[in-house]
Amino acid sequence: MSRDQTDNSYLADKIALRLSMIPQKEILRVIDAFHGKGTIWKNISKKYKGKIRITKIDIENKNNNDFVLMGDNKKYLSSLSLKNYDVIDLDAYGVPYDQLKILFDRGFKGLVFVTFIQSVMGRLSNGLLYDLGFTGKMIDKCPMLLCRNGKIKFLNWLGSKGINMVTMRSHSRRCYLGFEIK
Repeated sequence: MSRDQTDNSYLADKIALRLSMIPQKEILRVIDAFHGKGTIWKNISKKYKGKIRITKIDIENKNNNDFVLMGDNKKYLSSLSLKNYDVIDLDAYGVPYDQLKILFDRGFKGLVFVTFIQSVMGRLSNGLLYDLGFTGKMIDKCPMLLCRNGKIKFLNWLGSKGINMVTMRSHSRRCYLGFEIK
């Protein structure tokens, strides 16, 4: 399956999750850190009563009509003033550990949406494993064993960051999560 075929799989679930959690405001400010073609937030904008201002970030501009901050979203998340945003959307392929770490380290307060996908042989980030107390020696010795139950490890990591309530929709190894960092 190509990347294009997996773009916005379970789109209805992604939209419903966000709509169930975003506050009704006159102007909602969002960072869409894996913007792609912007399908999720275009659909949300049609149903949202207020205005949505989206800062769009992606490696490439897939929608030539949009203004997109092109490049590494980690650099943008490290430098943008996050206090100006209500929502940060991390609809990634894989596990956006590095991006989340930046949000926690910089003290972002607001809603975060995450797509967590761990393939059958998928490794978790060494950083996430270190944060959970695993040592480099343990990771080197049996990396695949430590990546079992990745979703549970990821939720435990979020718990260690003070996130005690997560709204989640799952399909096999795909998990769509929403939570608030306070």
